[in-house]
Amino acid sequence: MKTKTSSLIFLFTVLVLASLACTVFVGGPDYPAQTVPVSINEVENMRLQIEQAFLAGAETGVVTLQITESQLTSYMTLKMQEQTSPPFTEPQILLRNGQMQMYGKVMRGPFAANILITMNVGIDETSGLPKIEITSADFGPFPAPEGLNTAISAIIEEAFTGSFGPVALGFRLESITIADGIMTMIGRVK
Repeated sequence: MKTKTSSLIFLFTVLVLASLACTVFVGGPDYPAQTVPVSINEVENMRLQIEQAFLAGAETGVVTLQITESQLTSYMTLKMQEQTSPPFTEPQILLRNGQMQMYGKVMRGPFAANILITMNVGIDETSGLPKIEITSADFGPFPAPEGLNTAISAIIEEAFTGSFGPVALGFRLESITIADGIMTMIGRVK
């Protein structure tokens, strides 16, 4: 009888510990049906495109960049992996209807949820660099973190300025268009 009781207690303990180790999905916005592939090659392609656009711009005075969802998603994924505690994981960036939509996954203890941050990308009139404005943030059942707008804007702004690097000096954006999975940026060399 004592062995049977000990076995039941052991089994119950194992089940409780196993359930505590699991992550519980608690909802949030649906991820896109078709995910954007992530590839280190896409990040390298984006950097090469940027360099080539600035080289061409040095001759013509006009710089035209076209950045794809795959390039931005890959870049953002790498940036998130570099952080010790990123605000979210598994980013998916869609460029549609004039807006940038960024999906991700957030963890709070044993709970996980999908997030969706919708942004307008414009131009900062003072600096001539991209300006990110969060229009909505859906963190599912979790409240949006304090300072979300500032933190996400800083990450994305760093992605832009980090990608452009030193070649962006002397460059001023004139227009940004987002449609059909591509962000087109046109600017002039000062």
